[in-house]
Amino acid sequence: MTAARTTTFAVGLITCLFFLWGFALNLNPILIPHLKKACQLTDAQSALIDSASYLAYFLLALPAGQFIKRYGYKGGMLLGLGLFAGGALLFYPAAAMRSYSFFLGALFIIASGLTFLETAANPYIIGLGNPGEATQRLNFAQSFNGLAATLAPLLGGMFILSGRSLTAVQQAAMAPATFAAYLNHEAAAVQGPYLLIGGGVLLVALLLWRTPLPALNEEATSTRTNTRLWQHSNLVFGVVAQFFYVGAQVCVSSFFIRFAGNVAGMGEKLAAQYLAGALFGFMAGRFIGTVLMRYIAPPKLLALYCSLNVGLLLLAVSLHGPGAVYALMAVEFFMSIMFPTIFSLSIRGLGGHTKDGSALLIMAIVGGAVLPVVMGRVSDASTMQMAYLVPASCFLVVLGFALRNNQVKKLELATAH
Repeated sequence: MTAARTTTFAVGLITCLFFLWGFALNLNPILIPHLKKACQLTDAQSALIDSASYLAYFLLALPAGQFIKRYGYKGGMLLGLGLFAGGALLFYPAAAMRSYSFFLGALFIIASGLTFLETAANPYIIGLGNPGEATQRLNFAQSFNGLAATLAPLLGGMFILSGRSLTAVQQAAMAPATFAAYLNHEAAAVQGPYLLIGGGVLLVALLLWRTPLPALNEEATSTRTNTRLWQHSNLVFGVVAQFFYVGAQVCVSSFFIRFAGNVAGMGEKLAAQYLAGALFGFMAGRFIGTVLMRYIAPPKLLALYCSLNVGLLLLAVSLHGPGAVYALMAVEFFMSIMFPTIFSLSIRGLGGHTKDGSALLIMAIVGGAVLPVVMGRVSDASTMQMAYLVPASCFLVVLGFALRNNQVKKLELATAH
């Protein structure tokens, strides 16, 4: 196989990883109501499903970076796939025992694997090819993450959710053994899907193990030598921007259904359909953004999208009726390129610090656990509609990062000429 074909195959294989972790993360909205019913949880307890994932990213990102420095990108991906598969397979005994703590442990293991995958795959695909097309390449790979975000809730709803919920009166009328059998049947619904996921991930791991991946020469890409990681100010700003971006993304999506109900009187099912349409726009936005970056520099496109999102969120806060919902749906489209673009711009020129820088950027995903709490408190103090000023403020931080990188790009071009 020629070097070009080897690189193309490697890009395709690594792109599959983006789909896999996107699929796993986007099953959480299905698991929250499902396990709430099967394990008889409160709303607060069911929210720990997301907490288990975010905690893993926060705790494991830096160890993942150190592991990858020692054993390479391929080693990090293989360990990530192994943890991912192991956590998925643990869903079978967790369901058999109907133990919520067991489920949370399995989810933490899955998320630990995803942390290793993201810490390794994002910088690897950036370095795998022409440096001038790095941001486009990462956006293209992340587009399949968006595809997974669209498919996971649909397939999870079909094969995991039963659509059968008992009222308090119906529960009281059931014999204890009959009610226990109902709960066990609900819990068992996750066993088949997660066995398939675990088996599929193991097959991908086997294929990756047998595939030689092109080596990267990161030292040659460094623009500053003999510097500490924290002396790369653009990386530091990028970590901050990623924290606020991920927080904004989770805020926009997590409260969408409640927002639609408050401002447009939509029922939950109708609002969920609108959210599905918005997430489809998110996926399409990544493919379209990849093409646009051939003609518009990534920092400039990022700045444009941030500005548009601030404007759209101000419209969502000020309008009433369906117009406010449409404005919020459009935000999903313009968020699409942000994570991969921030990531690639942040690690540009890090050279030997790339793996550590990648770990810090993955660690910044914890913004998705922090800022929705802030938004919830703003909502409690005012209204859900006014709470959307929180993600609007987050996009202003990302805008500052984009403008800084756009200025750096201009300076680089001026120096080159």
